[in-house]
Amino acid sequence: MNKKTLGLLVMAYGTPASLDQVEAYYTHIRRGNPPTPEKLQELVERYEAIGGVSPLNEITQSQVSELEKKLNQLSEEYTFKAYIGMKHAHPFIDEAVAQMADDGITEAVGIVLAPHYSVMSVGTYNKTAMEAALKHQIKLTCVKSYHLEPKFIDALVQRVEASLSRFETDVQKDVNVLFTAHSLPEKILEMGDPYPEQLRETAQVVAEKAGVANWDNGWQSAGQTAVPWLGPDLLDQMQTLRDTGVTNLIVSPIGFVSDHLEVLYDIDIEAQKLAEELGIHLERTSSLNADPLFIEALSHAVMKELTK
Repeated sequence: MNKKTLGLLVMAYGTPASLDQVEAYYTHIRRGNPPTPEKLQELVERYEAIGGVSPLNEITQSQVSELEKKLNQLSEEYTFKAYIGMKHAHPFIDEAVAQMADDGITEAVGIVLAPHYSVMSVGTYNKTAMEAALKHQIKLTCVKSYHLEPKFIDALVQRVEASLSRFETDVQKDVNVLFTAHSLPEKILEMGDPYPEQLRETAQVVAEKAGVANWDNGWQSAGQTAVPWLGPDLLDQMQTLRDTGVTNLIVSPIGFVSDHLEVLYDIDIEAQKLAEELGIHLERTSSLNADPLFIEALSHAVMKELTK
């Protein structure tokens, strides 16, 4: 039978493609307010420390390509045509939807490369996409979350187990795991936002399956604003854990699905430096990137959305 062409809108955060794009990128994040010269220099130095550019764009492209391929293998009803929409870099989400319309796409499904739902994160991506789709008369449905998708959990468990194997000690008793994610303003708690609870649910299932007894959730990248953000911060947690005698630690950034600045710098450089100062053996679980298990998880989340 003839398959119907369905747009696949894969949404991601985006990253500057070169050092000379860092200022414009962070100006967009800051809603038109450019970073101070001091802050800009600090940001540029962070990118230089991880090699001059984040691999995020290349990884996102690979994830989208593999997801499109997987969905076309699975579906007997649709031929999927993938589009990338970024929140803070070209092609922006509305640009991707406009391209869909130009290509004659009339129906589409969207998914964000972030497993846990918050109205302030995934919710904003989906809202932008839905508004653009309405403007272009595209029927769009969006995945909200996939934080307990079995293949996603399996991929995380494998990574925790691999990190545990690097410790020559009683891992049940002597190794702690912090499952981290991007912090958000605390006001989401008053809104009954599911984000913190979904992260806790993911962490708990992964810890149980990996046989981890000592674990907690952690937070990274809190904004420097007047309002409080979810905490405590990863670096503060490391200090607290060391004060209680912890010397073996795994950081598993379950809220992030790709290698990028907040993994390669915040954990691999900044947290590792603190770990050395504190006398902590720190291991970081590898990122999901285009792992086939993660691609399967994404494909299952998309197919489930289409059968609702």
